[in-house]
Amino acid sequence: QVQLVESGGGLVQYGGSLRLSCAASGSIFSINAMGWYRQAPVKQRELVAFITSGGTTDYADAVKGRFTISRDNAKNTVYLQMNSLKPEDTSVYYCNADVTYYSGNYPIRADYWGQGTQVTVSS
Repeated sequence: QVQLVESGGGLVQYGGSLRLSCAASGSIFSINAMGWYRQAPVKQRELVAFITSGGTTDYADAVKGRFTISRDNAKNTVYLQMNSLKPEDTSVYYCNADVTYYSGNYPIRADYWGQGTQVTVSS
């Protein structure tokens, strides 16, 4: 029903920048909160940043002041601008979206995940 496709990951040097994008497609009625998570090897997935449909944002303490989340509601796309990257930011980054769609006449609200994109920061 709904697909999330991420792009923008890659290899960058310490102090560099990357911009991740995540586009949602399918039979979408509305998208509520959207967010970015990350998961490093042998670690649990953790929230990096989220943004509500109204534009309210919040960030993990580890990325405050360096990362910026934004969204384009017309394009059903969320972005993560990552500056001043550090080796400890190395992870697979996942996009998440809280989506409402209709199945016949019934609204259904569900959580969707992207496939993940690798971000590697070299020291």
